[in-house]
Amino acid sequence: MDTDLKCNRLTCRKALADKAVVVSQVDCANELFNASRLCPACETSLTEPDDVVVCSLHPSNDYKTSVLSGLSPSIILEICSRAMSFWQYQIHQEKRQALTRGMNDKNAQLQKQLENVIREGISSMPFRPSTTSNPA
Repeated sequence: MDTDLKCNRLTCRKALADKAVVVSQVDCANELFNASRLCPACETSLTEPDDVVVCSLHPSNDYKTSVLSGLSPSIILEICSRAMSFWQYQIHQEKRQALTRGMNDKNAQLQKQLENVIREGISSMPFRPSTTSNPA
């Protein structure tokens, strides 16, 4: 189940293509990180030098071969675990967005049905003389 990573800027959420910054779209990152270094998703301050890293989303085989070379298996597994956690976060965001969209659609449909029932109920009421007129 391969799913495209999305920009973490909640107002963007575009699929990422070639490069990413903290897995945000590069355009969003340039805009966001000019003023301050905040995470586009959770607004956590990004103060450490490695908090913001530009990475290729299609690394070469040479890069894949060398990037983790020399690290102990425990560090490699920790890195993999963090990467999988991030991927899981992305999938959760997509699922939540789809559920919200579905609920909003269902809500709009039910609202229309309610308006139709009210309109039909009012139109089927027998005519009643106004009680505000003065009978004298």
